[in-house]
Amino acid sequence: MINAQLLQMVVNASNEGIVIAEKEGEQDNILIYVNPAFERMTGYSSEEILYQDCRFLQAGDRDQASLRVVRETLDQGGSCREILHNYRKDGTPFWNELSLSTVKNSADGQTYFVGVQKDVTLQVKAQQRIVQLEAQVNELQNQLAALKATNGANKNAN
Repeated sequence: MINAQLLQMVVNASNEGIVIAEKEGEQDNILIYVNPAFERMTGYSSEEILYQDCRFLQAGDRDQASLRVVRETLDQGGSCREILHNYRKDGTPFWNELSLSTVKNSADGQTYFVGVQKDVTLQVKAQQRIVQLEAQVNELQNQLAALKATNGANKNAN
């Protein structure tokens, strides 16, 4: 069996942010643990954010479709993987891939959630750029087709 000290060393060495939240009432999910990677990713120290609801990361951007999936998962006690638009302590936006799982304490029925988070900002921005470039290519193709049609009509008129 793995000992607690080794488990702590592994979690601290992870490059992904790891958080544990405790279900508090109907709406709140209170952070009770964050690893060093989470602190590096967000710019918040554990002292600043422990025992707060984890929604502070979305700032005023709480109407995300992916957040609705996360809320449903929290309510139903399941698991999900979603990409969220979050904000660092300095206000810088970033995209966070969150893998969320429910953990139930069989002793008292208390529900916890473990979240593993990865900063996927570069991947999201690259995907957005690909979409922009594809739209530009489509527009250029449409313009080329229109020019060819105009050129063909001009040749036939002469």
